[in-house]
Amino acid sequence: MKNIVFILIIIFTLRTVNFSAQEQIVSNITEYNNTIKSAKAGDIIVLKKGVWQDVELNAFGKGEEGKPILIKAEVPGEVIITGNSTLNIYGEYVIVTGLWFKDGHSSYKSVVQFKKDSKTFANNCRLTNCTISYVTVDDGIKDHWVDLWGKNNRVDHNNFTGKTSPGTTLVVWLKGQEHTENNHRIDNNIFGPREELGTNGGETIRIGTSTNSKKSSKTLVERNVFANCDGEIEIISNKSGDNIYRDNLFVGSKGALTLRHGDNALVERNVFLGNGVSKTGGVRIINSNHIIRNNLFVGLEGDGFRGPIVVMNGVPNSPLNRYEQVKNVDIQNNTIINSGPISFGEGKDSEKTLAPINTNFSNNLIYNTKTGNNILFVDDVSGINFKNNYIDVPTKQNLEGFIATKIDWKELGAFLIPTANNQNLLVTSKNDKSFNKDITNAVRTVFTAGAFNLDSKKLPKALKLRAGTTWTPTIVAPIVKPVEISVAPGIETLRKAIDKAAPGSILNLTSGEYILEKKIKVSKNITIVGDKNGETIIKAKKDLDKPIDYLIRVNEGVHLNLKNAILDGENSNLKYAIVSPDKQEAGLYNLFVEHVTFQNFTNKKGGSVFKAYNGTQADTLSFKNASFKNNYRGLNLSYDKDIMGKYNANTIIIDNSIFENIEEAAINYYRKTVSPEIPGGNLIVKNSIFSNVYNDEKGKIIRTDGIGSVEITNSVFENSFKVTTPISLKGSNNSISNCLIYNSGFVKLSGKAKKENILYKNPKWEDKALFIPSKKSLLLKKNNNIDTIGLIN
Repeated sequence: MKNIVFILIIIFTLRTVNFSAQEQIVSNITEYNNTIKSAKAGDIIVLKKGVWQDVELNAFGKGEEGKPILIKAEVPGEVIITGNSTLNIYGEYVIVTGLWFKDGHSSYKSVVQFKKDSKTFANNCRLTNCTISYVTVDDGIKDHWVDLWGKNNRVDHNNFTGKTSPGTTLVVWLKGQEHTENNHRIDNNIFGPREELGTNGGETIRIGTSTNSKKSSKTLVERNVFANCDGEIEIISNKSGDNIYRDNLFVGSKGALTLRHGDNALVERNVFLGNGVSKTGGVRIINSNHIIRNNLFVGLEGDGFRGPIVVMNGVPNSPLNRYEQVKNVDIQNNTIINSGPISFGEGKDSEKTLAPINTNFSNNLIYNTKTGNNILFVDDVSGINFKNNYIDVPTKQNLEGFIATKIDWKELGAFLIPTANNQNLLVTSKNDKSFNKDITNAVRTVFTAGAFNLDSKKLPKALKLRAGTTWTPTIVAPIVKPVEISVAPGIETLRKAIDKAAPGSILNLTSGEYILEKKIKVSKNITIVGDKNGETIIKAKKDLDKPIDYLIRVNEGVHLNLKNAILDGENSNLKYAIVSPDKQEAGLYNLFVEHVTFQNFTNKKGGSVFKAYNGTQADTLSFKNASFKNNYRGLNLSYDKDIMGKYNANTIIIDNSIFENIEEAAINYYRKTVSPEIPGGNLIVKNSIFSNVYNDEKGKIIRTDGIGSVEITNSVFENSFKVTTPISLKGSNNSISNCLIYNSGFVKLSGKAKKENILYKNPKWEDKALFIPSKKSLLLKKNNNIDTIGLIN
């Protein structure tokens, strides 16, 4: 099934009524300030097109219903607000439209805020037809792009794209009675893309806070597009009461609409499309009295907290900032297609011990073409009523309330719709008699399971949105200027610098120890450069209360360069130096390592210098002028051994590198395949030395089972004296040439694999520690008839 979404951006006409007052053009901030002071109901202030730099725009006054004060761009999209600028909207019935916050930065806590100060707020005001694509300077501020205060305000038909700084994109505040039961509208906006922040605070929308979560907000979030909003696990964080989320479209966003705190949320007629992106989720449910109905979930790849529907466990006597027990929640008539497992009692642990109660899960439709469990009961589900749920999947689960069936589908605009032939989906009774419409808002003449009427001829509103501005039909990513940043040695200095750095930045490290208390998760393209003439050491802090298992993770979609450093596993029981993205995160990533030493990673419980988790795939892993010394394992890319055709890297390059005293394989690169002639995987090893590696009778120094293309040249294998077969090659694109093997068994070939110029002789080192050949060594061209082999520069 093709998950193709056409987001229709059409002309949006700003409706105002009978402006009889004056219209005045202003060309700079001084003229604007003089004009806005005397603005009255019905006045229009026109900002002349051009660049407005380093301005604090105050849009205020007392408009009236039907006669607002309007501040607009002379030409929408051609008034560029840039530099260190901000917009404050306050007063009554004030509208701002047509501005582009572009290529700037803000040292303010908000790019746009609906207030002047702690006592002066906005009511019945509006931000529309604007774009924010700012870049935020790293000054320690967690900025928000829009802060909503007051009551009855609207944010609509805007583009919010490419936020890289910490802080939520849009926040609704409920501090004080002036902001509760606010009836704000957030509609027809495009949010995204937003890269993974790596820490908390990367939500796209947050409504309320845990402190004010028992207050009623009554905010309406409808007809918005959330595209690639990957900031954190909570795309939307509901932290207040009585909010509505309706007719929104989530596309390829790594997270979930999360009912984190607060009660009485309505989540209906939303569409969640994973588009094959890992960690894409649906709705996560905590607290009480929510309704989740008539939603469509397609191709979501997330599980656990990021499943399509996740019902959490709660904490006894939970404080406001933890997890209240799920109570009185109604989940019905949703359709889940080719997505991860639905989970009940998720998060169960020694703290979250309260399973959901008085909860209804009925009339839902689940379809999957993939094997595996589609329903997970993590804790007791006796408090959940399961009724009339229909499930068509290859892996059968005999669960009460889930009826195995065969669904007949048709395609409508590339989406699957159940046909009228599904009489087995008819439901004779329903739990909510007032619930009589489907996801398209069409009346249900007969009541069926799932989000759609049978044989529906309409698609949901979420797939036909009029979202974004009139003047920019495409989302323009912000210009992020990479910078060079000096990072001093110390505890946590490196991780914090990476978190704050803009994508593409270069982090320059001096000699000294960079000690980690937490793992580094690299979620943006970064270059880390140590002291070439000294020792830049990256290691974990000794005796951590919560030990970490790796130093650095390279997230999917990321390009990490690491140069001139020592990664040391000493005294910390680390399992890995560097790891791939988390399991099943299949987006390509790249790792380029140069002049780096990996030492003392000796954990024997599955440890290795590098680990690729199952379901992940690197485009390129490159290790040049690298040294692997005194480790349990080298590079381990073997965790998909049971999945036909799967391999964890397109290309691995080992160039001018040393593997010394490695207890098991230096490289374990595996693919299960019926034939090595089927293309898949590419290993290049050249000018490298393998000394005392996997010194066991059955040990393989380099394991390349099933890899389509293997080229090993100009390298030395020595002093693994127990090994009988250091390398076994199979397939016409596997070859070894110009190599010296000493006291390490014999190469084995099968199929059409090739070997050429293999010498089984002593390499004769002048300096064994540095692997410098003696004058009589066969590694020098003058002493053999082939090219120079195994010479380390």
